[in-house]
Amino acid sequence: MPVFESSAKFNEVLGGFFRLLGETPVIADKLLASNLIIRFNYADPDLVLVIDCSGEKIDVRSGDLDTKVIVDMKMSSDIAHKFWFGKVNLTMALTRKQMVAKGPVPKILKLLPAIKPSYAMYPKYLEENGYGQYNIH
Repeated sequence: MPVFESSAKFNEVLGGFFRLLGETPVIADKLLASNLIIRFNYADPDLVLVIDCSGEKIDVRSGDLDTKVIVDMKMSSDIAHKFWFGKVNLTMALTRKQMVAKGPVPKILKLLPAIKPSYAMYPKYLEENGYGQYNIH
């Protein structure tokens, strides 16, 4: 049984978290400097999120299948959830095909230091927004 009971709930939780990251200067500034447009294709439950770092601010769009992206990522919703707790090593997940990336993987790997503060933010975000049941203890 997946962590999230529906695509709508997963979108509410993860989309909200991506928006929070976009409003956090220490993270957003580095993501915007990358100019990347990333599509995350999640499964079980299914969700598509585009994180567009090519403008003046980070734009998070749900269900966007039309934008030409630079990086296309595929993974289960459970792997994504564990990743934001810092419990999934990106390089290992790519090697094990738990995550599949199309596009310039080195550019993705270069963003890891930029998003490192998010690992501490995710559990706090879940608690503060009424999603405590999704916390990994």
